[in-house]
Amino acid sequence: QVQLVESGGGLVQAGGSLRLSCAASGRAFGRYAMGWFRQAPGKEREFVAAISFNGGSTYYADSVKGRFTISRDNAKNMVYLQMNSLKPEDTAVYYCAATAKTYISSTEPVYEHWGQGTQVTVSS
Repeated sequence: QVQLVESGGGLVQAGGSLRLSCAASGRAFGRYAMGWFRQAPGKEREFVAAISFNGGSTYYADSVKGRFTISRDNAKNMVYLQMNSLKPEDTAVYYCAATAKTYISSTEPVYEHWGQGTQVTVSS
């Protein structure tokens, strides 16, 4: 069982940066592929980025490619999402998710564990 807690959200101006963190509790964190998703008001939750269990593979939504970077530190049970060049359309609640599958995925049902989310607001 993995429990996830996100932090690092807040209010930032367009063009600014934020780094989200996801702290994972439980054993065998290093066996889980991890993902970040987001949900804007009135919209469905959408995939943002994913990283393999060892950090060797990453995958990004087209909307954030080149601006966001996902990384992990298995020694600290942490996953990060560095967000640069933020846009107002990046405003959303951001969720961290974990899957015991051996592949990374952009599909929500693949992920068995979810955090409570952290709000990111980008002002224009």
